[in-house]
Amino acid sequence: MGIFIESQFDTQFFLWKELKEWIVCVIEKEGFIVGDLNYSFVSDEEILEINRKFLDHDYYTDIITFDEVDYDIINGDIVISVERVVENAKELHCEYIEEFCRVVIHGVLHLCGYADRSELDVALMRKKENYYLGTRSFT
Repeated sequence: MGIFIESQFDTQFFLWKELKEWIVCVIEKEGFIVGDLNYSFVSDEEILEINRKFLDHDYYTDIITFDEVDYDIINGDIVISVERVVENAKELHCEYIEEFCRVVIHGVLHLCGYADRSELDVALMRKKENYYLGTRSFT
């Protein structure tokens, strides 16, 4: 059990230990237990291929979450396009690290049962993201 991270990008700047601890805190605050959670940071082309292959969607996205939650144990695979996160940060006029953390925790919130299909769902998801972004102790 644990959080596993795979990245093809130079992410030496990032504090992986602190990120993992933060993810665990979020999962526990949501009333769940950490199981096996796998993060893969990929290119736009790779996430597009995954989107086509597994979801039959033909578009780029910043994150895809594969839910394998078992009752109250959070298990799953989260695939994040680093290129989309960079573009999102530019469009939103925010720091890359903030958008990176938002997308990382967005996937966790999906595994905790939050959706983003309706306007109400999106509003609650953003509220949760903003709350948890405020709880991180790293920048």
